[in-house]
Amino acid sequence: MAKRTHVTAVGWVDSDEFAEIGAGRSEGWLGDSSLMAAIQSPYLVLAHRNLGVVVGWDEDPDSSSAGRSFRIRPALSPSEGDITAVEWIAVDEFLVLALGTSGGYLLLYSKEGALILKQIVHPGRVLRLRFREIESQPSSGYSSHELCVVVPGAIARFDGSDIKSLLQKWFDGTRQHAWESRILKEDGRADSYGRIPYQLWNVSKFGLCADAAITGMMPPPLLELPSQERYYCAVTIGDDAVIAAYRLSEDRSRSLVGAILSKIVPTAFSTLSSLSNIFWRREQGSTKKPEETVQPFAKASHLTCLKDHPRKGEKLTLSPSGTLAAITDSLGRILLLDTQALVVVRLWKGYRDACCLFMEASVGRDEGSSSSSWHDETKRDHCLCLAIHAPKKGIIEIWKMRTGPRLLTIQCPRGSKILQPSARSGSSSSAYSPLEVFLWNGDSGQLSLLNGYIT
Repeated sequence: MAKRTHVTAVGWVDSDEFAEIGAGRSEGWLGDSSLMAAIQSPYLVLAHRNLGVVVGWDEDPDSSSAGRSFRIRPALSPSEGDITAVEWIAVDEFLVLALGTSGGYLLLYSKEGALILKQIVHPGRVLRLRFREIESQPSSGYSSHELCVVVPGAIARFDGSDIKSLLQKWFDGTRQHAWESRILKEDGRADSYGRIPYQLWNVSKFGLCADAAITGMMPPPLLELPSQERYYCAVTIGDDAVIAAYRLSEDRSRSLVGAILSKIVPTAFSTLSSLSNIFWRREQGSTKKPEETVQPFAKASHLTCLKDHPRKGEKLTLSPSGTLAAITDSLGRILLLDTQALVVVRLWKGYRDACCLFMEASVGRDEGSSSSSWHDETKRDHCLCLAIHAPKKGIIEIWKMRTGPRLLTIQCPRGSKILQPSARSGSSSSAYSPLEVFLWNGDSGQLSLLNGYIT
């Protein structure tokens, strides 16, 4: 009987492409915690400080995306800092790369490496960029998106519709004014299509956070009059409080005014500036960079916190629905948090430096028997699982949520890294696309997919 494999090779990445950021210097080089990676088919990005390398991968070596690579070197001043976070943003037909900096800036780049946006979010190191798809109704195919930017003591939320609006303007503008875009690129600037409106909240009541996430919408406080105001729940982890939860109030009036100012004023200024660049050749020395204002905080009220010194929260991973969060701490434990009840429902011990990602798998069904009816598969055919990568043990464990058993243990080489696309990879709207997890072996360059069928 043939030995069952639990991973499937889907592509190869040439490690020599990452030589500038330490690839190949030693065995297991990908295990360096200062390296930031993100994947979205068919692209893989690896970044370190002031350099990001994007490499295309594909099962077919003759594909147009396979082997294609380019480098991103952001022109950042000392106050704007270095690259500290990376994430792919996939909204409908648009796919762009988002970078966060130690100065609190958000940068968006196209797949060709063109700078689309450079915007200050909040002064401070960007700890995490978290882009996710939100299902509005489980029975419908409609979904929305959001981008959360986490800095110490604060969290910002960008709505997917606002991101898409800016990307559409940029795409239309590059097609209609390609000659003007070249002038701006030579001048070291990005096309100005306005800022993306966003909401910002202070979540530092229990100390600065190491990671955070907006888990979803929540009901208003008790005894509050009905209104159109929306509330979100945010979970933070850090040194002072292992877990803290907040109710975030969306300041819709401020958001409306901010949207008007951010879209109309910069567009008008950009038009006048472009005309002046064409008809009057200004000297570069006379150009002054306008001061960017920091957005004020919207209202945030604390709900609860867990303090358990010397335990410190390190990394947080959110489930697709936002109802569960896996949290790693400094004691080598993993806590499974119910984000609606705000209760820890499960605990794992002995997983120091672990990385967790949620995935969806078809348990108890063989891939061969399911292939004939693949198009009939729905979300009900898959169960939520948690993939735990324990680098010190050299294994990946898959556990069934919430209280199910360990389904699988996979051996993985030293220096491997598990990655997850920010958006589901399914191209067909009629077929359900389960949440996937990739395994990247930095030494060999092999990129594999954890099998979604567990018998």
